Amino acid sequence: MSAALVILGATGGVGRGVVRAALDRGHPVVAVARHEGALATLAREHGDADIITVPGSVASDAEGAALAERLRDLRRPFAGIVASVCGGGSKGRVLDQPAEFLRRRLDEDLLPHLAAARHLLPLLAEAGRGNYLLIGGPGSEHPWAGYGHRSIGAAALRMLARVLHDEARALDVRVNLLTVDMPACTGSNRKHASSRWPSALAIGQQAVALIERPPPDIPVVRYTPPAPTGHAPAPHDVSTSFGPDSAPPPPDSCPSLVAVRALLGRFSSTGSKKDISS
Repeated sequence: MSAALVILGATGGVGRGVVRAALDRGHPVVAVARHEGALATLAREHGDADIITVPGSVASDAEGAALAERLRDLRRPFAGIVASVCGGGSKGRVLDQPAEFLRRRLDEDLLPHLAAARHLLPLLAEAGRGNYLLIGGPGSEHPWAGYGHRSIGAAALRMLARVLHDEARALDVRVNLLTVDMPACTGSNRKHASSRWPSALAIGQQAVALIERPPPDIPVVRYTPPAPTGHAPAPHDVSTSFGPDSAPPPPDSCPSLVAVRALLGRFSSTGSKKDISS
């Protein structure tokens, strides 16, 4: 029996991209989500693909433990686990909200990742194989205007991933975080999504690549857009497809730098000796 890839949050926007990417790579999938109706729809979308649906949640320790037992009952090996778990939340300033608002957001956005890791990492350790990947959203390094609570949660998830990466060594399981520094283009927001936003499938492809070939000592990996056609790195080669958390973004990806270069270019092309400050 082929080892399956367990995908938490499989019916979410990014989770669907991970499911498709995993199936495209020939991985059997165990899709986990809260709502059985959404899981049934997901299974129908993939026809005769090797996909098993398991209703479950990791919103608390008790639910995480129950999910672990359901997965054990499947009696099949797992190649890895991808946790695409993200809560919702309205837009607004953190200063305009009571402290309880942030507490609730962390309860819904961050702590499920801990509950999942506590109860599902042992599944991989028992099997003696498999890698564990968390997927994080934007705002972890710089405040996301209007979504400060999401920035705080994303920054906390980055640290949680580093801690899990270190502590999971004792279990002989590798934990990584794929952090995506901008919103994802999904089926629900495609009409108003920016052309710069990565698709859920592109994120899923990099997530599957990290499960297949995780970097040895890099806990946090930044999502990087696929290379242009004709310049693509070797398929699923983490060393060329991803950059470590500390790697700066490509200079041309920063609009302000592009604008400065264009301005300097205009001055140099005119040959003017006029003082720039004027």
